[in-house]
Amino acid sequence: MRQMITKAVIPAAGLGTRFLPATKTMPKEMLCIVDTPAIHFVVKEAVDSGIEDIIIITGRGKRAIEDYFDHAPELENYLANAHKYDLLTAITEMSSQVDIHYIRQKEPRGLGDAILKAEKHVGPHPFAVLLGDDLVRSEVPCIKQLIHSFNASPKTLVAVQRIPREKVGNYGIVDVEALRDSTYRIKDIIEKPSLDEAPSNIAAIGRYVFEPQIFDHIKATSPGKGGEIQIADAIKGLMQTQNVYAYEVSGRRYDVGDKFGYLQAIVDFALERDDLRPQMKKYLAEKNAQLIE
Repeated sequence: MRQMITKAVIPAAGLGTRFLPATKTMPKEMLCIVDTPAIHFVVKEAVDSGIEDIIIITGRGKRAIEDYFDHAPELENYLANAHKYDLLTAITEMSSQVDIHYIRQKEPRGLGDAILKAEKHVGPHPFAVLLGDDLVRSEVPCIKQLIHSFNASPKTLVAVQRIPREKVGNYGIVDVEALRDSTYRIKDIIEKPSLDEAPSNIAAIGRYVFEPQIFDHIKATSPGKGGEIQIADAIKGLMQTQNVYAYEVSGRRYDVGDKFGYLQAIVDFALERDDLRPQMKKYLAEKNAQLIE
């Protein structure tokens, strides 16, 4: 009997050193895109994809994430009494649509170790993984694209997109064999290769669908650089026993764990909003004119 994917893991335990000093006291996942924390968009993507149960892997100093998705009775009552129903919906929509659980990663030992923390909660079921600092804007939610592919033919899937060749050193890069309908068989995956080492410009972008066998391969993976267990190494171990596939997703991805990617997201998201678009367009036109002078 085919198992539906209803559980998702969102690793959010990283230290966020690229955004210091802000992230000394604030989780990077709580940095706002205009007025909404980045992790809100990730959770919404999961909910819009049919996920019913989310496990967020947190760490020390991440309590703000738990508070954000919890109920705030005094604030909710105030907004209701003030008839500010749009704001009330904005702060309650996620907590009312999905069960969210929290597991702490006590020390930063890499993405593979963070995913492993969810093993007992996930159990013997396939599950999705969405990285907390990757946002993907698309007509069909990014993780839903992978789930559709999984439902058609159950298999481990890594979301990929093509990137500029000069940026391969920032990503896990896959060597692939093209199959059909945006699907590839992964022949190798290399974490942050040099230009000479990169087998392609096809990069993993922070969305995965795993079957529970991945946990055994994470346990068998030795720590790499910085003492971290890389999920790419665990996937390579899995490839010794079964085929692993890449799915080229559609959509605009923002790496909001990177300062420039974060700024791009703020500008683009603001331009999509009716309340901000006119002011943003006028401001950007003025700045463009200044730069041309």
